[in-house]
Formats: sequence, C-alpha cells, structure tokens
Amino acid sequence: MEAILIGFMGSGKTTIGKLLAQQLQLPHIDLDAQITATAGSAITDIFEKHGEHYFRQLEHKVLVDSIARAGVLSTGGGTPTQAMNLHVLQETSTPVILLEATTNTILDRISNDAGRPLVNSLGTNGLVSLKEKRRSQYHACADLIIQTDGASPQKIVSDILHYLKHQKN
Repeated sequence: MEAILIGFMGSGKTTIGKLLAQQLQLPHIDLDAQITATAGSAITDIFEKHGEHYFRQLEHKVLVDSIARAGVLSTGGGTPTQAMNLHVLQETSTPVILLEATTNTILDRISNDAGRPLVNSLGTNGLVSLKEKRRSQYHACADLIIQTDGASPQKIVSDILHYLKHQKN
C-alpha cells in the first residue's frame, strides 16, 4: 500500500483516493466497496441485517487484507474509531493521511446522500457530535493532516504526492 486515506464522511477520501491512485499508476481500493464485495450486500443492508458490530468485524478483516495489497486505500469514516483498526493504522509503515473538512463543508457534501446509514439516523446535530468524538482517533494515527475545505482535488493530490516523495528520501 502506498497511502491510506482516513477522515470523516464527506472529507474527500474516495475522490482524492481515486485521483492519487491514478497519479501513482496504482489501483484505488475503497474499503467500503471491498466490504460490500466481501459481504455480497450494501453497507446499509449489512447494518440493517447484522448490526454495526458485525460490520466492524468485517471491516477489520478487509482492512488488514487491503493494507497488504498494492495501491491507495480510502477507508470508511468510522474505520479508525475501532481499537483494533486504530492499532493497525498506527503500526503500518504506510503513510496514513487524514483529510479534514469543516462541519459545514461536510454537511454540504453529504446532506443528500441516502447511501450513508449514519447520516440517515443521526441528523445534523448527531453528525456534528460524531465528527468531534472521532477527531482524537483520527489524529492518533495520522502521519499527515490536510484540510480539504476550498482546496481543489488536484491541489490536495499534489500536496500528498509531495509528502510521499519526501517520505521516501
């Protein structure tokens, strides 16, 4: 794995992950898509049928498997909040890059996305609280923090590439 992207939902992990992978000429691995493929059902269905605990166990297995592959990994927003995942992210030699955005930016990006189970169940105040609750866990495993508000995806990717280049030297 060349880079692992973490951050709250709507921070840009998938968008940036795809562009970064393209620039590095590597595959992009979306952890949520890998979970969906492994389970054979959508994340919302996994939550409804099996609950969050089952989802998080599956997420951990897929995270460990994905880190062993070549590419750029975009994690789910809750991935680092689980102790076993946080440990994996802290111990990996792969750079972990935290993409941050303000609450207003995140709400603008995700407010109409029906495919996010926590958006549907928590509402705005709940999301704000959840974002703040997760902040310390994100920071505990991040090697680089990038604020995505107002920055173009190309600028963000350029900043990450610059960081990765200097990490290898």
